[in-house]
Amino acid sequence: MLRILKTKNDLEKSWSWRPDKPLTADNVAEARRYIADFWPKVMRFHPKDDERLIGLPKPYLVPAHEEGHEFDFDELYYWDSYFIIQGLLDKSHKDLNMGILEDLTSLFERFKIIPNASRTYLMGRSQPPLLSSFIWDIYSTYDLGKGWLKNAMEIAKAEYRIVWMGTTKPNARKVYRGLSRFYDVNYLNDLAETESGWDMTPRFDRRVLDYLPVDLNSLLYKYEMDFAKVSRILGDIREAGEWEAVARVRKATMDELMWDKGRGLYYDYNFVKEKRGGVSSLAAYYPLWSGMMDQDQAASLVKAVKRFEYKGGLAATDSLPLGQYVLGTMPMQWAYPNGWAPLHFLVVKGMQRYGYYHDAERIAMKWLKTNLDWYEKHHEFIEKYNVAQPDKPPVKGLYPSQTGFGWTNAVFERFCQEFIDKTPLRRF
Repeated sequence: MLRILKTKNDLEKSWSWRPDKPLTADNVAEARRYIADFWPKVMRFHPKDDERLIGLPKPYLVPAHEEGHEFDFDELYYWDSYFIIQGLLDKSHKDLNMGILEDLTSLFERFKIIPNASRTYLMGRSQPPLLSSFIWDIYSTYDLGKGWLKNAMEIAKAEYRIVWMGTTKPNARKVYRGLSRFYDVNYLNDLAETESGWDMTPRFDRRVLDYLPVDLNSLLYKYEMDFAKVSRILGDIREAGEWEAVARVRKATMDELMWDKGRGLYYDYNFVKEKRGGVSSLAAYYPLWSGMMDQDQAASLVKAVKRFEYKGGLAATDSLPLGQYVLGTMPMQWAYPNGWAPLHFLVVKGMQRYGYYHDAERIAMKWLKTNLDWYEKHHEFIEKYNVAQPDKPPVKGLYPSQTGFGWTNAVFERFCQEFIDKTPLRRF
């Protein structure tokens, strides 16, 4: 049973905590203007195929743009797009947000996969599946009708079935006791790891094809519960019950294989060795965001957040000995001491979902301050931050560090709306 704030007094009390000196609207005004002015720089519109860039019907936003940078973007990215819209869920951006969703669904309808990004050479893999969540956010923000919701979710159901529950090439993802893994059609571990979005991370020991990831299967649980909600809205109680039963089985299997009660965390599961992975990571908080946990598990997870929490926010993994991160020569940017906007968003939203508003606010305000301090010093936002030493650069990854940056800007704006402007929380 989720904790729900029921009175205005409860909601007002939930905002009472502030770190050291609270941020004010004046403190963040310049940074928010920078963000508002940045969106046109990352707007793209390519309605026709152009060499290796896939044509899309509507304008979209790319992750970053920096004039003259060697690593620039023109393609639409799947999971980046979900987090980017979180700072734009208002009436003025309705056409843009709905257009980005249409672009994603058009990719699926054309290729039977939403690829990593809208490039022909990125078609062999996808990214973390957030289509049903994208649809719900658009539906609830813009009060769209049942017919729209039904049609949109039918596409999400097809993606769920074909891509994420596929058992043979090119979608050999469901591999063990009904749970799924990240995959790439070339059957190469490093390419499959990029489907996770965590490229690269110590979570999988460079053998992601052997793992059932906790984040992926939590997202699939959310798909199943989202489908159940649609069925109830449409009056099909029988189908809703069927989806809920499927979700219960997934939760039970994940709890058996992945939940470590002693440490109060979920862990990725190596189904080849039939043992849990040893790296504690913020992937453990996807079940909190997806609503998969009972209240006792949620309390354990909130308590365990201290493993990841530093002055600047949350690190992607705990601070294990350095040797566990230097695997071959592959840089590990999705690891301590780096913190990432989408992970902060998911943890904060998960805590709010289970009623831990003070903890959510503490983490959100730390993240806002880290972003703001960097902006005031360097006049830019970046894709990731060193949360252990916020004044130091983050650990580099496989590709050059990016400024801009789409999901950083969006989550900063969203947190400003909720924790400074005090925009009412969006309910689940």
